[in-house]
Amino acid sequence: MYALREALAAFRRAPLLTGLSAAMIALSLFLMGLFGLAAYNIQRVLQRVEQRIEVVAYLRDDAAPASVTAAQHEIEQYPEVREVLYISREQALRKAQAELPEFRTIFAGLESNPLPASLEVALQPNQEGPQVVESVANRLRAFPFVEDVRYGSDWLGPLYLLRRVAGVATLILGGAFAIVAALIIGAAVRMAIYARRDEISIMRLVGATDGFIRRPFLLEGLFTGVLGGTAAVVLTFVVFDILSGSLFRLEWLPDLWVLGGAGAGALLGVVSSAIAVRRHLGEV
Repeated sequence: MYALREALAAFRRAPLLTGLSAAMIALSLFLMGLFGLAAYNIQRVLQRVEQRIEVVAYLRDDAAPASVTAAQHEIEQYPEVREVLYISREQALRKAQAELPEFRTIFAGLESNPLPASLEVALQPNQEGPQVVESVANRLRAFPFVEDVRYGSDWLGPLYLLRRVAGVATLILGGAFAIVAALIIGAAVRMAIYARRDEISIMRLVGATDGFIRRPFLLEGLFTGVLGGTAAVVLTFVVFDILSGSLFRLEWLPDLWVLGGAGAGALLGVVSSAIAVRRHLGEV
């Protein structure tokens, strides 16, 4: 109870420093929250795109049906592959007429079917990168009856790169602001220690341990971190709500990420206070 009372009293003694510390924690976690929100939605878009990623192997006209069937069974055993469909020339023509109505007249006027048969290879979701898709495509090219392989190589690489860039930017910028927040919390704790140096000296004279003396400062850091983390979550949700309502629809972060953000604020406050107390308490 003594530590709790002293921690709450510290907020009244130095509200400006406490507010500044909480604001810096909130700002650092808010920036991490924004980049995390962007990275998560990019990841979700990527997952949806991955579910639709197909490697299409176009077959030669003289491909033997037995060889194609054997290859289809072999490809289905690849760990990266979810499903393999054989599309005959007739099915390809009907599919083109249904999906490309602007060319329906052209297709109807042709004397022969110009479209080749193909194997449409659907991949497992949550692949690690475009290298997995390229690997499957290269294995398909090795079959002698495959004439060409297509899988959207032009846009697949930049999409994965965008996800990695968002994740790295989140860590770098959020980490930089977290360091600034830790320095401000350390300065606030140092000022609190020196303001109470006479009281601390008396407490030591009557037998108070360093752990007993540290406890209020650690609680103060904890409360500051929780306040900053909560503020960061609220600000991130406000931006999310504005963007979702006005520009484009976003998905909110998972509950575990939200709790992790608030917990990161609490951890940052406690660790910063602990380091500052250990460093400056011996000077009193």
